Amino acid sequence: MQRTASLIGIGGLVALVVAGCGGGPEPTGVTGSDINGVLTGAFSGQALIPQALTGKIAFESNRRAGNWDIYLMNAEGGGVTRLTRDPACDRESAWSPDGSKIAFNSYRTGNWEIYAMNADGTGVTRLTHNAAVDEEQTWSPDGSKIAFTSERPSDDIYVMNADGTGVTRLTHYSGWDWDPAWSPDGGKIAFASTRGGNWDIYVMNADGTGVTPLTRGAAQNVQPAWSPDGGKIAFASNRHASNWDIYVMNPDGTGVTRLTHNSAQDLGPAWSADATKIAFGSNRAGKWDIYVINADGTGVTRLTHNAVDDWEPAWWGPR
Repeated sequence: MQRTASLIGIGGLVALVVAGCGGGPEPTGVTGSDINGVLTGAFSGQALIPQALTGKIAFESNRRAGNWDIYLMNAEGGGVTRLTRDPACDRESAWSPDGSKIAFNSYRTGNWEIYAMNADGTGVTRLTHNAAVDEEQTWSPDGSKIAFTSERPSDDIYVMNADGTGVTRLTHYSGWDWDPAWSPDGGKIAFASTRGGNWDIYVMNADGTGVTPLTRGAAQNVQPAWSPDGGKIAFASNRHASNWDIYVMNPDGTGVTRLTHNSAQDLGPAWSADATKIAFGSNRAGKWDIYVINADGTGVTRLTHNAVDDWEPAWWGPR
């Protein structure tokens, strides 16, 4: 199944679905919880943000003739570099803990597979070789393993060695288990699942045992991201007037706090290495850009400024 790198509403879920990559329909913008309306435009440059932000942010953008590639920028929004140059779509950046590698998802074989490359875009290596869709990869804290979502045979969480060997299925659920996120100590994996009826955030042991719900209710809760210090989990939820915002909670599901308060859609949280800031994607400027916010919800800053869509930040910095 070919997908357009866009968020669409599927039964209330905002899911990353990519159709038409490598030349098909352009990515679309968000209205409510669904993506509608085509956004086009060419790259018009980056504005440097006068802010003390450190590290690097990898992200995906359709600035190359509507095709999605992985790009890299400084954490303040400058120094943009294109990392992937394949005719197919590349998306979903995930940093190795030491910052030397970036795992990503690509359609370059006619199927969504997981690849890894050096942080400068060289040394691309294919990690998964399966007829099913493999996506949503995330590294273990020691860099030895990668957790991911696969449709082999249903949408479950799997884990493999960092070289692609030793694939092991962790969840066995007939619905959808998505968005794995490893705890900093390596002992837990948070993920989103429909096993409670709605999309909610769950946590399990790294071996797949001990599945426990963290969120409950009528709203949809997706895209968990564990803070580097282990103290919080950021996530996206539409619990306020069906609008997608960024929230944080304690690792046991208590202390839920809303961070963004905007009528636009805010999604895809990614923490800074010092756990003081969160990058995210938002369409508050009429198309998708990358923003950063303090971990207490103050100080929203826009990082990307161009006429195309920039999406799915992944933040790396030395710890």
